[in-house]
Amino acid sequence: MDSLSPTELARYSRHVLLPEIGREGQTKLKKARVLIVGAGGLGSPAALYLAAAGIGTLGIADFDKVEASNLHRQLLHTDKSVGLSKTASASSRLAETNPLINLVPHPEGITLSNAVEIFSDYDVIVDGTDNFGARYLNADAARLTGRPVVFGSVYRFEGQLSVFAPHLGGPCYRCLFPEPPPAGSVPGCGEVGVLGALCGVIGSWQALEAIKLITGAGEVLIGRLLTYDALSQSVNTLKVPTKPDCRCQSQQSTETNLPLSAADYSAASCSPSSPTQTMSNIEHPLEVSVQETKQLLDDPTKATLLIDVREPHEFALCKIEGAALIPMRQIPEHTPTLPRDQHLLVLCHHGGRSMRVVEYLRSQGFAAVTNVRGGIHAWANELEPDMIRY
Repeated sequence: MDSLSPTELARYSRHVLLPEIGREGQTKLKKARVLIVGAGGLGSPAALYLAAAGIGTLGIADFDKVEASNLHRQLLHTDKSVGLSKTASASSRLAETNPLINLVPHPEGITLSNAVEIFSDYDVIVDGTDNFGARYLNADAARLTGRPVVFGSVYRFEGQLSVFAPHLGGPCYRCLFPEPPPAGSVPGCGEVGVLGALCGVIGSWQALEAIKLITGAGEVLIGRLLTYDALSQSVNTLKVPTKPDCRCQSQQSTETNLPLSAADYSAASCSPSSPTQTMSNIEHPLEVSVQETKQLLDDPTKATLLIDVREPHEFALCKIEGAALIPMRQIPEHTPTLPRDQHLLVLCHHGGRSMRVVEYLRSQGFAAVTNVRGGIHAWANELEPDMIRY
């Protein structure tokens, strides 16, 4: 058994005093390698507590950069971090929390090409991602490498937590969610919001489950789903059975390659689809980029109307000049008065709500109606960098 130095014994003394952990358990933490996938709302508290707990090697995988709208819940980052890569910001913060641990940034994030290789290098995977496509990719890579996944998710005031470990006899993520919901049917926190402190609750619980997995203390949430309602402070635990026909329970579990293509995982993300139609091959495509949107709005020969279907409080934060505000919930009552002789461009925050509005209006006989892909978030990133983001 690797020994703990006097410095480590002093730092982790409150752990060592716990009979369920003790010196042996703390040594296991020192030898452990844990990967945090997503240095965001869940990954922040999970990484902070795992770093403080003395995890020997802590990997941080995230391809994104820090934005101001992250700061109310992503406590790894500060105002000075805005514009930096999340892995760089996280590594700097975690090194201050505990200089005794080894930090490994993965700024490319987890992708189809690197997932299995990276997961193979760690003992426990903490999934702090925020979309179905990433979760399915993590689940499949973990199954192939025999690694447990500590799963967490948040939505508005509600959170979920579980541990997926088919190699230990439990279910996998696909046993709970065999198929992703329809594209665009589940809005992200950028559209519906999330309570920042809720991320702290679920992320901290993820760190706790990882510590239990490593030390053997307590009963891990394998085969159980914990649900948490922050408004009522209620916690429920549901049993999650393994599915006999799931890939994790079949002979296919011996395969060595991920089962889906990059396009398939992307399709499972629940983001609106990105059609191949463009302005060059159809007069009124289902979707256009923000650059194409600007071209249409700037062209005086085009009869174009930009409709913003976000909520008034979102519109007050940032807007595109000339856009007409009609919140999504009010579209049905405004449908009779919408012009049918103009090309309607529909915009929201990321493109999910607006795509549903486009589909609805097309079902009502509007042929010239098009979604603005990426919404005002893409507009700010690509066209107006000084625009407020949220």
